[in-house]
Amino acid sequence: MSKNDRIFKFENKPAIFSCGTVAGKKEWEGALGGVFDCHSEDDTFGMPTWEQSESEMQRLALNHALAKLSWDSTELGLMFAGDLINQCTSSGYGLIDFDVPFLGLFGACSTLAEGLILAAFIVNAGYVNAAAAVTSSHNCSAERQFRFPIEYGGQRTPTSQWTVTGAGAFIVGRRSLLDVDEKLISAKSAPPNQPSPLFTHIRIAEAMPGRTIECGITDANNMGAAMAPAAADTLLRYFKVSGTKPDDYDLIVTGDLAFEGHRLTSELLAQKGIHLGSNFNDCGLIIYDRERQDMHAGGSGCGCSALVVAAEILPKIDRGELKNVLFIGTGALMSPMSVQQGLPIPAIGHLVRLIHD
Repeated sequence: MSKNDRIFKFENKPAIFSCGTVAGKKEWEGALGGVFDCHSEDDTFGMPTWEQSESEMQRLALNHALAKLSWDSTELGLMFAGDLINQCTSSGYGLIDFDVPFLGLFGACSTLAEGLILAAFIVNAGYVNAAAAVTSSHNCSAERQFRFPIEYGGQRTPTSQWTVTGAGAFIVGRRSLLDVDEKLISAKSAPPNQPSPLFTHIRIAEAMPGRTIECGITDANNMGAAMAPAAADTLLRYFKVSGTKPDDYDLIVTGDLAFEGHRLTSELLAQKGIHLGSNFNDCGLIIYDRERQDMHAGGSGCGCSALVVAAEILPKIDRGELKNVLFIGTGALMSPMSVQQGLPIPAIGHLVRLIHD
């Protein structure tokens, strides 16, 4: 065991207060459907380019997350945000009007987990009372950058994943604020028979940042195979350091390995004597209705785990239906240039433990 195999425990109880979700048409028609805060029927969100559409998605998502707390952006000490586009331009343009210190991230599909970890670090240390983690992806902007513009009509391979058009914003703050902030206290008092717009029982308990893993995969249409070793590496290290086993958790969810990577991760861990059971799932398998929608291997993109975690997993943790969850955000750290040069695709898997508290 390496001295760097460390689990960071957050003793000062950083909590997730709210989230905002913005989805595209296919995502709205998928397995989670009407639980998202808003969607676009044509995926443009009223903007003239796909890249500007993605920026608008981030703006809308953060506005929804703040509105649920009756907050404005002055309550935030920092924003951590990232996307798939060069130099995080979707995040930079989308969040420019919030007037909050901004740290841009690139972790590909692991960006949500990376953002939550950093927000938990900064809140746990007491530097800020609250921070935002925001991320997005757009199918058309990602296809234009990494593969071919959608107008080209290129054939997709069976192992390819569908980049989700979606954005999620998450407000992380000191749990003690729930009892002293007047706006949060008011937001907790929902009308009878209506759910509270904010979360009161979700804590970020632990984190294990991932290591960059590269196993020789060069096929950009098989990201699941590239990312599976990174997911397996992080889970293996976490189980060893924590002394726990898969059955100790209500849910172990990756994002986004989809069908190919989900299967490979199970096989890789089984070779090490760790057997993942029915509590192992993946955001890329959850987001779409695979019976009705042909998404090949499943979903991918920063927005995939953002939508699934926000709309499906966090509400269940808040209600106590899930009490102990491991979320592993997995990312293929490639660029168009590295793919064109035929370089193997490095990947990463960041682990966040979320608990009902």
